[in-house]
Amino acid sequence: MSKPVISMHDVKKIYELGDNKVHALRGVSLDIEPGEFVTITGASGSGKSTLMHILGCLDRVSAGTFKLNDKDVSNLSREELANIRNKQIGFVFQGFNLLPRTTATENVEVPLLYSRPLIPAVERKEKALRALEKMGLSDRADHHPSQLSGGQQQRVAIARALVNEPSLILADEPTGNLDTKTGQDVMQTLLDLRESTGITIILITHEPEIAAYGSRIISIRDGLIVSDQANTRPPIPTESPSLAAVP
Repeated sequence: MSKPVISMHDVKKIYELGDNKVHALRGVSLDIEPGEFVTITGASGSGKSTLMHILGCLDRVSAGTFKLNDKDVSNLSREELANIRNKQIGFVFQGFNLLPRTTATENVEVPLLYSRPLIPAVERKEKALRALEKMGLSDRADHHPSQLSGGQQQRVAIARALVNEPSLILADEPTGNLDTKTGQDVMQTLLDLRESTGITIILITHEPEIAAYGSRIISIRDGLIVSDQANTRPPIPTESPSLAAVP
């Protein structure tokens, strides 16, 4: 039996602001199994962004335990956390976070530049081109972000998240800067990706229609999980060739 990709038990996160203490997470416990597509929803200030930062090894817990792929990462050093982020987690952000003066291929290569041992330049390019091909962007490999539509830029960002073959993708409001149709197309891309690779995806959103794409929907409020339900009717993925049609 496979072990959870994510296992959290009674996780708390407290920020100290002068004499005040802000309890961002008040005791979160959850397991996320390999291949799940989990969407996490909540209003501004609910704790969902703090939860994402901890899941992404960008922040440490104040109390409780957090295991990623059965390894307790609660108290690892910054260097150890950076290594885990590089090898095991792919990030997709609302703002794409692409380097404006580099090509799509070079943007996708960025995580590989931090891999240890160092990956030769030829191999980095090959890996980046394969990741772009998965996103239906082979013909845009030499384009700069300004030459790409919003949907294409987000697919470059997804390719960048995939290039190190992580076990987990964390997507933080990935449709927030996109119009409705393009946002739906990007979500379809993620559905296709999960269907074809079995990768685990955790997506943060405040939009109910985007949360509905998940196979499991978690709601958080005031630093606590208030609902955790299987979604019995998520959208059905289309065949991966549809990626080429994303604007």
